[in-house]
Amino acid sequence: MTPFAYVVCTVAVCACLGERRPFTNRMAQSGTSYLARAAAQPVRWQPWGRDAFGLAARLDRPILLYIGGDGCRWCLETDRAIYTDPEIGALVNSYFVPVRVDREERPDVAQRYQSAVEHLAGLRGWPLTVFLTADGSAFLGGTYFPADDPVTGRGLKQLLPEVAKRYRDQRSSIEQQAALVRQLEISGGEPRGVLRPALVQEGIATVRRELDDGIRSRSVQGSVTHTDAVALLFSGDSASRASARDALDLMLDSTSGVVAEDPPRLVRAALASSLAKAWVVTGSQGYREIGLGLVRILTDSLASSEAFADQEAFLMERLLFAAGTFGDTAAVRRVLAALDALLQRTYAHSMGVRHAIAGTTPLGLLQDQVQVAAACLAAYRFSDKKHYLDVAIDLMGIVERNYSDSLGGYYDLTAGAGGGGTSLTAGDRTKHVFDDVLPGPNAQAALVLVHLARVTGNPSYRRHARATLDSFAGARVVGAGLRSTTFLAAARETLQIP
Repeated sequence: MTPFAYVVCTVAVCACLGERRPFTNRMAQSGTSYLARAAAQPVRWQPWGRDAFGLAARLDRPILLYIGGDGCRWCLETDRAIYTDPEIGALVNSYFVPVRVDREERPDVAQRYQSAVEHLAGLRGWPLTVFLTADGSAFLGGTYFPADDPVTGRGLKQLLPEVAKRYRDQRSSIEQQAALVRQLEISGGEPRGVLRPALVQEGIATVRRELDDGIRSRSVQGSVTHTDAVALLFSGDSASRASARDALDLMLDSTSGVVAEDPPRLVRAALASSLAKAWVVTGSQGYREIGLGLVRILTDSLASSEAFADQEAFLMERLLFAAGTFGDTAAVRRVLAALDALLQRTYAHSMGVRHAIAGTTPLGLLQDQVQVAAACLAAYRFSDKKHYLDVAIDLMGIVERNYSDSLGGYYDLTAGAGGGGTSLTAGDRTKHVFDDVLPGPNAQAALVLVHLARVTGNPSYRRHARATLDSFAGARVVGAGLRSTTFLAAARETLQIP
C-alpha cells in the first residue's frame, strides 16, 4: 500500500452545513486505548453504534468512518499528523458525523468496510477512510489520505468539502452506488463454486509466485499472511519448500520481519509456528533455537487487560503447536493454563465465546468461536485432555446453529447481534474468507471442521468443511494469492491432496 492510496468515486458526499446541537468527542469513554487516545483530537469522534447513525440521519449528514489500530504504522501517522490538525477537525465537524472504530475491537466492522473499499477502489490496507450514508452503506472510500494536496485534490482539506457538496447535490446517484456496494458486500461478489484439486493447486501456485515476488523485492515483512504462506509451502513439493525457506530466512534477517505492521505478538506467534514446521521439514537447529526463543518470550504475554478472545486464542493455538513440536513441555503447560483462564472468562457451554475478555458485552463473533475451537484442538493434541475436544465440538455446533447461511458458509455475526450498531443486522450480515490480521473466519472454520473429522472419525465434519469451502470456491479466491492461504490449507486437507 502506498501512502497516498485512495479513491475518489463518481458518487460522493455531504450534508447539512449548520449544526443545530453540537456533539462532542466521545472517545474518552471508549473501551480500548487506541480509541481513548483520540479523545484529545479536535475531531468530534463518535463510537460505532446506533446513536451515531441516528445523529447522521437527524443532521442529514454522511458519516466519515475511520478504522485503524495500534499495529498499523499509517494509522499512527494519521493520528499524529492529520487528525490533530484543527482545520481538518473543523471541516469534519462541520460536514460529517465522524465515527472511529478499533479494528481489533470490531473486526466484523473492519472486514465489512475493507470489502467495501476493495469493491469501490480495488484497494486494501490500513487505515480505512470510508464515507457512508446514514444507513451505513459505503459510497466512497480509500486507505491513507494526506492532510493537504491542492495539486491533485487528494488531500482531506480538498476532499472533505467536495464530498460534502456532492452528498448534498447528487444524493440520488450516491444512494444508488451505495446500494450496489452493499449488495456486493453481502453476497461476496461471486457465485458459489465447486472445490476441485486443480483449483487448490492453482491457488497454491499463486501463493508461491507472490511469495517469490516478495523475496525478490525484499518486501516479505513477516506478517501473519506471510508466515502462514511459508507454513503452507513447507508442506508442498521441493520447489515450494525452497521458496518457503528463502522467505523465512528473509523474515529472520529483518527486524521488521519479526515486528511487521500487524500486532507484534500475533506475528511472532505465527512465526514461531512456521519455524516449528520448518524445523520438522528441514531439521535445521537454527530454526528450532529461534522458535524456542519466541515461544518463551510470548508465553510471558498471554494475558492483557485489553485482549480479545480471537487474538488470544490465535496466539495460544500457534504457541501450542510450536511448543509441542519443539518438545517444550513447560511452555505447553503455561499455554494450557492461559487457555483455561481464557475459557473461564469468555466461554459458556451452548452459548459460545464473547469477543472482549475484559468487557461485559455479549458480542461474540464467528472469528472468536473458530479461533478458540482451533486453540482447543491444539490443546487436545498436546495434552490429550478430552474436555478441550468437548469445547471445540460445542463451539462448532454453535457455529452451525447460529452463524450458518443456508446458501453456504458462515456469517460474521449471529442474527440480530449488531453489537449496538446499525447496518450489521440479520438482513445484511457479511461473510469473510480471506486472511488479514487473523486467518479468514470462514477458512478457519473449514480448517477446524476438517481437523475435527480427523480427530473424531466423524465424516460429517468433513462434509461441512467441504460445503463451506464450496461457498467460496471460485476465481476470486484463486486470485487472492497470499490472502487465500488458510482457505487453501483447509482445502488441501479436506480434499486430501498430498
